[in-house]
Order: sequence, then structure tokens, then C-alpha cells
Amino acid sequence: MSERRGASAPVRSQTDSRRKLTDRAWWPWLRRAATTVFFGLVAWLLVSQARTIEWGKVLSSLQDYPLSASWGAVALAAASYALYSCFDLLGRHYTGHRLRASSVMQLTFVSYAFNLNLGSVVGGIAFRYRLYSRLGLAMGTITRVISFSMLANWMGYLLLAGLVFSLQPPALPPGWKIDAFQLRLIGFALLALALVYLGACAFSRQRAFSLRGHDIELPSLRLAGLQLAMGAGNWLLMSGIVFILLQQRIDFFSVASVLLLAAIAGVITHIPGNLGVLEAVFVALLSQRMPEYELLAGLIAYRVVYFLVPLLVATVVYLMMETRAGRAAPARV
Repeated sequence: MSERRGASAPVRSQTDSRRKLTDRAWWPWLRRAATTVFFGLVAWLLVSQARTIEWGKVLSSLQDYPLSASWGAVALAAASYALYSCFDLLGRHYTGHRLRASSVMQLTFVSYAFNLNLGSVVGGIAFRYRLYSRLGLAMGTITRVISFSMLANWMGYLLLAGLVFSLQPPALPPGWKIDAFQLRLIGFALLALALVYLGACAFSRQRAFSLRGHDIELPSLRLAGLQLAMGAGNWLLMSGIVFILLQQRIDFFSVASVLLLAAIAGVITHIPGNLGVLEAVFVALLSQRMPEYELLAGLIAYRVVYFLVPLLVATVVYLMMETRAGRAAPARV
């Protein structure tokens, strides 16, 4: 016991010093200033990129866009949302709660649509907490379901990005500080992380852990495999939508790799819906293979098909769920 106290003393002192730093009067101002500078830099990059685009040609390309090319994208978007709506069913199996599968899928669909357009804090987390709690689920169970669903998404990302970057990394512009070889190494590292997770779920003898007061239990290998397969499958469907809306003029591997890179750029910038970041990454990496205005026309179509139309549907579904929950509340009381 004494050795354990002695070992934890440096950690406690580091925590105390960190608290003292964050308690300084100037700390909130410094944090706000750094955040403002960062987002100002991002905005400047996006605006400078936008000024070089011939928006008249973009509008002309949208007007001439073949509607027949969009039906396949609509079908893939429906399949993607259906697949993602099953993510929380994995959490339902993991936690053992008894909510109906149809209610779980509706809730997950609503949260995903709002997540894409408004950010993960609002859509992926806040909507889930509100709707699950109104259905009677305990807060700890909701946290475990959300964590398991998010883990499925990002473990699937690691698997797919690892395969794509290691097998066929995209050609990066000469000015970038990273080249194709380094991106290939990153791909191997991402793939290794996904395999380590699977290995831990398969062979770890210690199945339960405690992290910041939350109990974490490793899922079975079968459930972890479903996480990776469903997460990677959803990213493949999203790549297929962009591939179709770019009229298949750029090979699927390149489209998938650029979409995966844009996703990480969106996570770093915290811009809701990855708005502007997605377009900037595609233009930066693929404008040599397709005119910028045609690229942007396809990406605008992607936003309509995968972001805006599902958001309208999810808004209606959300209002219906709130109405049903309000009517059921007096009966539960």
C-alpha cells in the first residue's frame, strides 16, 4: 500500500500543477485567443481556396448534372444510413438493455443525421442522451451504448484507412510535408491498431477495466469483428456515393483515400459537417485529375444527398419521437 501511494505522488503533483495553471486568470483568455487564431487560420485557408474557384462554372455544372447518376448515390446513402442505424443495436447487445430494435434504429438515424450536419457533440451525443433518457434508459447504459457505437465507427475507419493507405496511398501535392511512403507507414500503423483491438478482445484475460470511474468490459471477438466490419462498410458506402456523384471519372481507391483524409481534417478542425474542409481536401488532392468546378459540383450533390435530405427526414422523425415520448410520459408517471 505504501509503495502504491509513493508511486501515485508524482501523478498527483502533476495534476495539481495542471490545475494551478488552468486556474490562472489569464488562462481562459489564452485559450480563447488560441482557438480564435486557429479558426481564423482555417477560415482564411478556406476563403483563399474559394477565391480561386470559378463558381459560375460550378453552377453551370450543377444545372447540367445528369440526374440518372444520382439514383445510385441515393440508394447507397439509404444503405449507409440503414447500416449506421444498426450501430446502436451492437450497443444494445453489449449492454443488454431491452428497448425495441425499431426504436433504437430510429434514434440512431436521427442522431447520425444531426451529427453529420451539426457536429458530434450535438448530434452524436446530446440527441442520444435526450432520446434514450426519455425512453427510460439509465445514464450509465446510454454512455456505454454511445461509446460502443463511436468505437465501431472509428475502429472501422482504422481498418479501412489502414488498408487503403498501405495498399494504394493517394498522390499528395509536392508542397505537403508528408509523402506517399510516410502515408503508407501510417496506414500500416492504423491497421496494426485495429488488429491490436481485435487481439485484445480475443485473447485478453482481463476483460474488465476502470477508466475515470467508468467500468469498461471488452466485447467478444465476434462482437468486435462486427464493429470493424460495419464501421468499415459504412465508410465504403460513403466513398461509393462520392465515386458515383463524381461520375466515376476518378478511381474508387483515390476517392476513398481522399474522403478518409478529409474525415481526419474535419475531426481536427471541429467544423460541423466538415463544411468547406471536405471540399478543400478534394480540390487540393484531385484537382489535377478533374476540373475544380466539376469536383465541387459533385461534392455539392453529395452534401444534398447525404447531409441535407436525410436531415430533413430526421427532423420529422425526431418531432414524431418527441410527440410520442410526451404522450407516454403521463402514462409512465
